Parts: sequence; C-alpha cells; structure tokens
Amino acid sequence: MQKKSYLIVTASIGSGHVKAAEAIEHELKRRYPAANVYTVDFMARETSLLNWLMKEIYLKMLAFVPNLYEFLYKFSGGHTGGTLVQRVLAFVMQWNMAGLIRKYQPQTVICTHPFPEGAASCLKKTGRYDFLFATVMTDFSVHQIWLYPAVDLFFVATEKMKQDLLQAGFAAAKIHVVGIPIECPRKGRCNRQGVLRRLKLDPEVPVLLLMGGGLGLGGIDAALAELEKLTCPVQFLVVAGKNKALADRARELAAASTHKILVWGYTNEVPEFMLAATLLISKPGALTISEALAMQVPLLLHEPIPGPETENAIYVSERGAAVWIRPGDDLLQIVSDLLRSPERQQAMREAAAVWSRPDAAKDMVKKLEPYVIPEK
Repeated sequence: MQKKSYLIVTASIGSGHVKAAEAIEHELKRRYPAANVYTVDFMARETSLLNWLMKEIYLKMLAFVPNLYEFLYKFSGGHTGGTLVQRVLAFVMQWNMAGLIRKYQPQTVICTHPFPEGAASCLKKTGRYDFLFATVMTDFSVHQIWLYPAVDLFFVATEKMKQDLLQAGFAAAKIHVVGIPIECPRKGRCNRQGVLRRLKLDPEVPVLLLMGGGLGLGGIDAALAELEKLTCPVQFLVVAGKNKALADRARELAAASTHKILVWGYTNEVPEFMLAATLLISKPGALTISEALAMQVPLLLHEPIPGPETENAIYVSERGAAVWIRPGDDLLQIVSDLLRSPERQQAMREAAAVWSRPDAAKDMVKKLEPYVIPEK
C-alpha cells in the first residue's frame, strides 16, 4: 500500500511561516491519519549551517539596519533584481533541499517561504525529481521572490494576489485563493468568558493585547510605557515572543504599573488571548492579522517591517478592520478614542468577520486533494 507522503518546508524567519506550516501539517494529519507528514525548518542549524547563518544575518539586519532590508526588498521586487536574487538563493540552497527530498521521499512538497521554494523549484526544473510542488504565500501581497515557474500550485490570501499572478503569466488553474493557514483555538477553550476566568481578568475592564510577533519586534515596551498613561481602567496582555530582554522590560513595567499587566514569552495561546482582547496592538505580520481577523478583534498596527508588513497594514486598514498607526500619530489618543467608542469597535469586528478566512488550512488541503496520488 502506498501512503500519501507530504514534506512541508518552512523557514524560522519570524514565526508566521512556521505557524502556517504547522496549521497545514495538523490539517493534513486530521484529514489523512495514515499519511506521512513531515515539517522541516529549512533555516534551522541542523538542516544547514549556511542557511542558519543567512537567517542570523537577516535577523540582525532587521534589528539594526531596517532601511537596508527595505532597499533589498524593493530591489528584489523588480523583475531584474528579483530574478538575480532568486537564482542565487535557489542555486546555493538546492543541495539542502535535495537532501531533504532524498530523506523523506515525498509525493508532495509544500513551501511556506520563498527560500525553500526557490531551492525546490531549482530541483524540479532539472526533471530528475518527481513531486507535486505547492507554494503557500504567507503575505497579503505578491512579491517577485515568490514567483517560480516550476511551482505546480499557488495558494494565496486574496483575489488581488490571484490577479497579480495571472498578470505575471501564471495559469489560472495553478492559483487558489484560500487565505493564510492558521490554527483556531482548541475546542473547549474558545469561550471568551472562560479565557477571562482562566487568566483571572475582570470581564468589566477592557483588555489590551500587545504583540510583536514571534521575534518580539515592534516597539512593544515603548507602547506599553505610553499606554500606562491611560486614565481609564485597563488590563494588558503582553506577548514578547522569543525576545527575553523585551519580556524582562515588560515585567519591570508591570511591577510598577497601576494597571494589571500579564507577560508571556513565546506562546501557542495567542488565538485565545485574542479572544479575550478588546483591542490588539501589534506589528502587521500576516499570520497575526489572519488570526485577528478570525477572532474578530479590532487591530491597531504599528512599526511594520519595511516591505511586506507595510503591504499587510495597507490591506487590512483599507478594509476597515484595523487602524494603522504611522510615525507621529498619537498612540495614547487613538487607543483612548477607540475604548470610548463601542460602535467603532463593533464596526471593526464586523469588517474582520467579512474578510477573515478561518478555514484556510482546511480549504487548502481540500483543493490539494485532486492533485495528490491516491492511496492504494
């Protein structure tokens, strides 16, 4: 009997690509309990020392020279620059991908980041490897670095992205609009009152959730210090991700605060925190936005990583589900005004309900099924 076999290749450059991969893995295992489903971090040290070093350089660039990252993002977005960057990265990384394919022998390869996607594309073009090749774009806009002609199937977040791919010359049959795969709260723990009780929060006091993604970016400590000045009663949930220094600073602020402040590092409970939240203040990572839309929590977005997160902020704010706080805007005043306006909060929740795709992982796996070799 030939089992279905899937290799999901992601990249731990921020947590969004990994979380999307995990959502796909869980749905594949739910739908096909007998299948072999493997998820690999392409940028992990144990996968490739070179890839890991490239990731470390990338993360340092984000932290210390974001303007350089913005330049590289724009350069690689052009057809000439993008093609050059794509060819170099794909060539360098293809040997690691070849090793993974030999190890896992997948029928289907699914990539949630353009680095492993490029490497898989390079192998597929040689004709020596036979696998169904799917890409899951984890942003709300199309960038040249995602565009590889060897991809069999693209799964994208929006109709606009589909149109952009069509204009780039990809066949309509290759493109499926499903949203961005996310995990929904676990059954039995998705009642807001239950979450509030578990966290020992007052149901009559607004809850502000502050997040900076898995890396703890986005000026959370500065935002928390500013929001400490709120004169109305509020409660804070702070998720610092893998940024220990940020978590320590947030706990110092909590110890001296007049408000209740609870602090976490990296956690898988974010969807439940969103369920408890009155407002979410975060940098505009695509997975964070997708989860917030599914949880219908009003979003305040600030300090995007230049490039893709700016596009994400534009997408969701134009649809009425978020407020984009730009440099120079008064965060304290914006939050105060929103807390005093239940009507506006409700309008943002309704907009979120319109644009959310909580079943993206299920829809993606369902659309993938006709292309996969059936079990014998």
